[in-house]
Amino acid sequence: MGAQPAYDDDFYAWTQEQARLLRAASSERINTPIDWEHVAEELESMGRSDLRAVNSHFACIIEHLLKLEFSPTTEPRGGWRRTVREQRASALDALSDSPSLRGKIDLVLIFRRGRGFAMDGLGQDRVDEADLPALCPCSLKDILNEDWWPASRHGLA
Repeated sequence: MGAQPAYDDDFYAWTQEQARLLRAASSERINTPIDWEHVAEELESMGRSDLRAVNSHFACIIEHLLKLEFSPTTEPRGGWRRTVREQRASALDALSDSPSLRGKIDLVLIFRRGRGFAMDGLGQDRVDEADLPALCPCSLKDILNEDWWPASRHGLA
């Protein structure tokens, strides 16, 4: 077995490894009143919570990138751009704390969620759902790139 992930280097990987180790220790019947299984579950839950947060950041970024690309309105474009910047920063912070989360990101699922959220707002702009791409047209690298923005379909800045 390789080196154990360090708490400060990759929180998500650390939580998953610690849960595994707790379960292994509990099978050895160490005579302590610790509820090993539930402690292990709580550690795993902490890691899953971080993954859900990252997925939420990505879905929000995608939602607002799609609005910037497809909306014919001039407002609230500035708010959408600010949201993208804030969510990118939060996602990058989370991935910095837990680099192994990057490998857990399901771009197909996240894009489907972000696309659905975007349609909630774009419908009132008379944007047809069929106009939006069915699959994510950009990479995770693009989504996180602070300098990358989709071109507006309506020539708006």
